[in-house]
Amino acid sequence: MSIFWLSVIRVLSSFCVFVATQTVAAPRTVYFPSADGKTELVAYVFAPNGAGPHPAVVMMHGRAGPYSSNVNTQCTGVARSVASACGAATLSRRHVQWGEFWAARGFLALHVDSFGPRGKAHGFGQGTHDDAERDNVNERTVRPIDALDALKFLRSLPEVDIQRVFLQGWSNGASTVLNVMLEQSRAPNRNDSVYHAALAFYPGCGPRALIDQQRYTSSAPLTVFLGSDDEEVSPNICRTVLERAHQRGAPIEVVWYDGATHNFDDPGKERQSVAGNRAATVDSMQRAARAFR
Repeated sequence: MSIFWLSVIRVLSSFCVFVATQTVAAPRTVYFPSADGKTELVAYVFAPNGAGPHPAVVMMHGRAGPYSSNVNTQCTGVARSVASACGAATLSRRHVQWGEFWAARGFLALHVDSFGPRGKAHGFGQGTHDDAERDNVNERTVRPIDALDALKFLRSLPEVDIQRVFLQGWSNGASTVLNVMLEQSRAPNRNDSVYHAALAFYPGCGPRALIDQQRYTSSAPLTVFLGSDDEEVSPNICRTVLERAHQRGAPIEVVWYDGATHNFDDPGKERQSVAGNRAATVDSMQRAARAFR
């Protein structure tokens, strides 16, 4: 067995032991208004130990939504006054894994549900990008507002160091991240209410996903993780768009994983049975910790 694969096994094993032995408190549910003027957003806080102030990470889910596929087909609305099977106790394993990952490293992680408050807690299946039901939760004009509302909410929390707030997203949520960083670079907020760096996992970068493909840029460090075997979006389109932006001087790093698929960091057995996904998961978590440090 090669030294590389021995390293992968050691990191995965130590991470599994860490998860099994830590007593991380369940995330608390919070609510804050959306700038759309009609929605109260729902989010889940993974809090680190200590009084703070802590750096923070805002997490944006993908097109399947934030909740476990075991329960989300039973859900539509998630709101303060709605009884639902979807909530803090039924977040997907990937989102719990990352929330606990950040909390264990001293970050407050805020996982934002863009779908449940708008009656779409069930999420959407693969190949549904043209579904009209997705219009009012799209990644170009709606979800970037949610990310900015989350940032505004974090400014109200005394335990958050507003000078160190970061953004992370997956798939549809990763496209949201790209759009937020583009808009931020075009109109930076002078009161320091900005994301200081961002991570995007396997985003879509086509014209239906990005606000501006041709003039894409970011003024803050942005790391984008792409898998060569992505079966949902084109990693090659993303690499072209982002490397072009990098060549123009944008602080963008594209990390390419040969043999990795969409959702490569999903901790479920199906995804982690793929060698490329296991390697990509280990490497991306190490890079994520360094990027926000």
